[in-house]
Amino acid sequence: MVSLTTYVEVVFIMRCVNITQLLESLRSKDSPTKMSHGYYGTSYDRQVERTETSTFHKMKETFWTTKQAVIQKLGKKEDEHVVASDAELDSKLEVFRAIQKSSMELLRVIEKYQDRLCMLSQEENATGRYLKSKSGLDKTRAGKIMAAVGKSQSFAAQQRLSLRVPLVRLYQEVETFRYRAISDTLMTINRMEAARTEYRGALLWMKAVSEELDPDTYKQLEKFRKVQGQVRKTKARFDKLKLDVMQKIDLLAASRCNMFSHVLANYQSTLLHFWEKTSRTMSAVAESFKGYQHFEFSIVKELAEPSKQLAEQSKHNEPAERDTDSEEFDPSKKSENG
Repeated sequence: MVSLTTYVEVVFIMRCVNITQLLESLRSKDSPTKMSHGYYGTSYDRQVERTETSTFHKMKETFWTTKQAVIQKLGKKEDEHVVASDAELDSKLEVFRAIQKSSMELLRVIEKYQDRLCMLSQEENATGRYLKSKSGLDKTRAGKIMAAVGKSQSFAAQQRLSLRVPLVRLYQEVETFRYRAISDTLMTINRMEAARTEYRGALLWMKAVSEELDPDTYKQLEKFRKVQGQVRKTKARFDKLKLDVMQKIDLLAASRCNMFSHVLANYQSTLLHFWEKTSRTMSAVAESFKGYQHFEFSIVKELAEPSKQLAEQSKHNEPAERDTDSEEFDPSKKSENG
């Protein structure tokens, strides 16, 4: 008769065998099939994806990404085929840098242009007021010329300030373009550069692993497959951001041309209108005082005789003198009538 202790031991051993067989059957379904040259199977990739989240894998990923960043920072030579594959992207980045730099310089130029425009208008106005104030001291024709020129200078100074309106509009448009469109594109470029560094770091990692690869060794093959999965993941992210950057740069260049075509057209028309009005005023002043005004030279006496002869010659062709007193000669009215 079998004792109770022996019976319990037999049952325990049978249960252990059943559990072992169950685990073996589950392992054969979920794990890759072992063959003479390594491990293969459809479930292996899923297993690799699960193991990629390990702390050691993340440390290795960070190490190679940092190594690639150091290589780029020091300007060391990279793989020429990898660099050549991003040639189109690099050309687009050059276009973006040119747009970014030119926009910053344009803002500084517009600021200086407005300052110089105001200073020139102030100087013109001061010159016109000075000529008009001193014209009353000379009762000859020269006094009338000074008064007329002074009025035209003050009128030109007033009209010149009208150029500031389209310039302010241009400055606002360029400033908005810089802080909105360029900044948004720059943020996408920074994300793309980070993804490119990770991708190239993963390529360096795979290159280092492939140099030590032995297909007959399961550990090395498993490590290579993990790195290969990392390369696929970083490349997919980099390709998506690369396409986004190229599209945004093309849109940025087109929007800048559209902005300039609208804003500069207003500035051009205002500038042409300013020159038309001021040129009519200056022409009216010049037509009013045709001829030669004789001057008695007392210091340089050698010029006295030629000056007298020239005054006699031009006296016959001199037109009737227009009255350019302040009440009758108004440059603004002249430009409006013209």
